[in-house]
Amino acid sequence: MDSHWKDTTLMDTAFSPVAERLHNRRFAVANNAQGLSGAGTVFHYVVDGSAITSHYQGGRIRIGNQVGRVTGPDTIELLFQCLTTEGEMLAGWSRGTVGLDQAGRTTLHFVWGWLSGATGGGESRYVELVE
Repeated sequence: MDSHWKDTTLMDTAFSPVAERLHNRRFAVANNAQGLSGAGTVFHYVVDGSAITSHYQGGRIRIGNQVGRVTGPDTIELLFQCLTTEGEMLAGWSRGTVGLDQAGRTTLHFVWGWLSGATGGGESRYVELVE
């Protein structure tokens, strides 16, 4: 067995709880006082092993995407970029924790900061949209 394959498989198995909670699921903003995403912004996540991507739009976000990785059994880190409805281009970083609320929906809690187009940062919370 190729050692690279073995290491990757072990990593993917260790991070599978995050993948199960995020893959092909949509999230809405629960609290993001310092950020741009808000009412109407929807995030759609895809997880492939320890790699994460997402697409988001709505509210003040014309289009945005994220790329990142699973860093632990319930933690992730992401880089994000977006184009706002006002034509601003912004980019930033975030570190998040994946959890569950009392209704059994997946929750995301992030600490984040801007890298380009704005300064500062904050904390934000998201909750899974269940149909």
